[in-house]
Amino acid sequence: MNKLNLAAKSRELAKQAATASSGRAAETIFGGHEKQLRQTVIALREGSILAEHANPGEATLTVISGRLWLVSGEERWSGRELDYLVVPDARHSVEAETDTTFVLTVTMPAR
Repeated sequence: MNKLNLAAKSRELAKQAATASSGRAAETIFGGHEKQLRQTVIALREGSILAEHANPGEATLTVISGRLWLVSGEERWSGRELDYLVVPDARHSVEAETDTTFVLTVTMPAR
């Protein structure tokens, strides 16, 4: 059994994102290439964007802290602390309205 404090991990990654040229930092906390389920904590500095990309499978986003926008085409969904968003099965991006941390959960196609 592994245990992780999400608040501590989000603070750690937020510090990394604050100084990163990309304005972001991330760490996979469960899964990887050998698993179908993958969970990643992501920190975005205010104004940073995860560029538009395809959805590899079913995905959700849980905001730990801050405020963000999940954008797909003309649609925009706001996410705030402890909001849970279902990522659309379409190209999408994530925009940080404030310094933000969230957990991205995705299912990867079976290999």
